[in-house]
Amino acid sequence: MAKQANSTEQMHASSLSTIGKQRNYKRWLRMAIYTLFLLFGQSSALILGRLYYAKGGKSKWLGTLVQLGGFPLLLPYYFISAPKNKPPKVETVLSKPPSALTLSTVYVFLGLLVAVDCFLFSTGLMYLPVSTYSLISSSTLGFNALFSFFLNSQKFTPFILNSLVLLTISSILLVLQTHSADLTAGVSKGKYIIGFICTLGASAGYGLVLSLTQLAFKRVLKRETFSAIMDMIVYQSLVATSATLVGLFASGEWKGLNREMEEFELGKVSYLMTVIWTAILWQVFSVGCMGLVFEVSSLFSNAISVLGLPIVPVLAVIFFHDKLGGIKVVSMVLAIWGFISYVYQQYLDDYQPKPEDRNSNEVSD
Repeated sequence: MAKQANSTEQMHASSLSTIGKQRNYKRWLRMAIYTLFLLFGQSSALILGRLYYAKGGKSKWLGTLVQLGGFPLLLPYYFISAPKNKPPKVETVLSKPPSALTLSTVYVFLGLLVAVDCFLFSTGLMYLPVSTYSLISSSTLGFNALFSFFLNSQKFTPFILNSLVLLTISSILLVLQTHSADLTAGVSKGKYIIGFICTLGASAGYGLVLSLTQLAFKRVLKRETFSAIMDMIVYQSLVATSATLVGLFASGEWKGLNREMEEFELGKVSYLMTVIWTAILWQVFSVGCMGLVFEVSSLFSNAISVLGLPIVPVLAVIFFHDKLGGIKVVSMVLAIWGFISYVYQQYLDDYQPKPEDRNSNEVSD
């Protein structure tokens, strides 16, 4: 009997271990997919956004709209994904679902904050060189770390601190590559300062948005599904797009869009393709960003975003013929090093025995 009990316990422990490993593999696969979405979407969208302004685009509100207005592309998800009748989790049964008023308040507040952020980022991209823009945008990591500490109870381990320092230094090095000759043609010092201030303010706001989004997932939505991510993107983007459209028409910039398309250096078709693909790529970025916030944390999502910033100057070398010096190469190496440090901490967290695993082992014993 004793041997039988021991063998049963071993089989139970083995099955728990197998299930845990399968969950970890699936989680890491999702993290990898979200990371690719974020890096590809961000880098490509920034290059196309800069191309829009470099070839004759002048509308800051249109530059904002393309960052937000592509969300209808995600709507087919609601028709493709058929609802599955799965038994609800114990936590879902016990927790009271948020009211419509609470959800509306969350989506409206975050949507308006995102609209302001995107407008500030669009202004910065219009007046600043790509490398300088990338440098200032990296400051969002510091702001996000600060907000995560207070709002999300983020713990700072040595590996996370090492990652934050390396990623920050990686982007700061880019400023050493920026000279007066690299400034955007036709931009005065006054507009350059405006672009600098707008990008810095947008970086602080974006760090706050990520932390508040993580807080909303945990405290308000309380749903561990991909639908929760889609709802956050779609409803938040709907509010932000509506606010941006109001700004576009109130400012009168919509009157000059037809002329802008006519005078675009690459032609009308290229103008339309630039705007459309920029909108699509920002939605790819949004899915990756929200997915990482949901799977890991807002700080991890931001760290991946900062990892992608040194990629932008490399793409700028190809498309805008910027010079790629040794400093930018060192910046990329440091970014990759910081990224590996952060991922290693996630690996350690995943393979540490979790409280629920310990409890299940105690119950089986």
